[in-house]
Amino acid sequence: MVAGMGQEMREPTFWVLTVLASGRNHGYALMAGARDLSEGRVDLKVATLYAALERLNAGGLISADGDETVDGRLRRYFTITDAGRAALTTEVERLEANARQARARLLPGVASAQGGLA
Repeated sequence: MVAGMGQEMREPTFWVLTVLASGRNHGYALMAGARDLSEGRVDLKVATLYAALERLNAGGLISADGDETVDGRLRRYFTITDAGRAALTTEVERLEANARQARARLLPGVASAQGGLA
């Protein structure tokens, strides 16, 4: 099953797609972007990142978008596909719905007024 299509999305997948939603990027920039956007909570390791990139590319959620050599090092670029945007949108909606339910139950008296769990 492709991540984001009927199942909970893995955190590396979420952050790679989130970074790519802003535009084309390469591996190191994806790791830095995930760290920045997550406010330091996510620190993707190289092996984790490239496993996620392979899985996402094979699943059609991202696509390779060229290579370039900078200071003697090869950079491979990726972009998010329409299917990747749809999967990320679905995951964001799922997370927001979960957060709404949790937030509502953290308000004083909400759970008891609703008879416990709804």
